Amino acid sequence: MNSKLKRIVNKIKDESLREKILGLLSDLSVNFGASSYSGMPIEEAPASRFHHHSYPGGLLEHTLSTINIAMAICDSIEKIYGGRVNRDLVISGVLLHDIFKPLTYERGENGAYRNSPLGERLDHLTLAASELIKRGFPLDLIHIVVASHGQAGPISPKTIEALICHIADEADSRMNAEVLNAAKYLVKEATGEVWDKMDSKTAFRILMLKAEGGWEGLKKNITVLKPG
Repeated sequence: MNSKLKRIVNKIKDESLREKILGLLSDLSVNFGASSYSGMPIEEAPASRFHHHSYPGGLLEHTLSTINIAMAICDSIEKIYGGRVNRDLVISGVLLHDIFKPLTYERGENGAYRNSPLGERLDHLTLAASELIKRGFPLDLIHIVVASHGQAGPISPKTIEALICHIADEADSRMNAEVLNAAKYLVKEATGEVWDKMDSKTAFRILMLKAEGGWEGLKKNITVLKPG
């Protein structure tokens, strides 16, 4: 298992839930009759095909960032508003909300992502719900995962933990998409080129070049960031 994910899992205090999460992350395969599907490794998977974190490693990056945002929201609820939050459920929900996406994507010969044979028939939330039920996960956790898309999903958040995970997921997804779009715009304006393949670290460096050196600084230094 990825060491960064394992450190997050180890923050779950409930031993039974922690072991269930570890077991799932160690075996993401699903079986339908005689067919078994496992998908690409988490470290290589994107978090979406087009909209946000749509590059290798995007899913892991999105998950880790969303955890940070969710924990900050928990702090606000508890320290500012005096509310109560089950952090085990929040951590688990963020870890699992996109965890079956690697089974629904594959890379074509041109490097672009497309739906896998399994992804052509089932979305990641349906896969997650069915597999989490099969593996005996708590109902409140399954609800968090299924409600992670908010009003755009099959059901809206009905618990504070589900709401936190949805807001954190949406915030990180939107931030990533906006940064990538801004960086691609700057590249086009500075070079006349279109960089379709770009990760978030490159995008943030491009924004920093523009902020620190203006257009001239960007034009002078941007070529070193061009994806190979």
